[in-house]
Amino acid sequence: MSKLVRFDPFAEINALQKQFFGDDWLAPNRSLSLPTTDVYTNGDKELVVEAHLPNFNENDVNIEVENGTLVVQAERHEREEDKDKKYVVRESSSSFYRRIQLPERADADNIQADLEDGILKVTIPLTPLPEPKKVQISARSKKSK
Repeated sequence: MSKLVRFDPFAEINALQKQFFGDDWLAPNRSLSLPTTDVYTNGDKELVVEAHLPNFNENDVNIEVENGTLVVQAERHEREEDKDKKYVVRESSSSFYRRIQLPERADADNIQADLEDGILKVTIPLTPLPEPKKVQISARSKKSK
């Protein structure tokens, strides 16, 4: 009886990664946290977009509507110069970008946004759904031949 072994074309690459980087070579990327964005409706009246943007203030955030799409951008730069330390300049930056397709019923002229405790809340009013149009059915009688 022969033993079949499944061929894994990536086995050698995985072995090299473990040899050079250890079993947990992706660990630095696992701790990377991306801002959470929630999109939901409050009944049929409004669409709400909530983006969790800790350490951003209202001057860091830009919100636009273009071609039926809500665009939320946030960018923050910090620059520190410390004469007692040996760095010339110490900088850090954070950015956030989301594009959300708006429904046809979105009222782009009345969008409101506020940023409180690191949570950006964008409220998009929705126009009412049109009432379905009732189609009248007329009865026809069959004519005999």
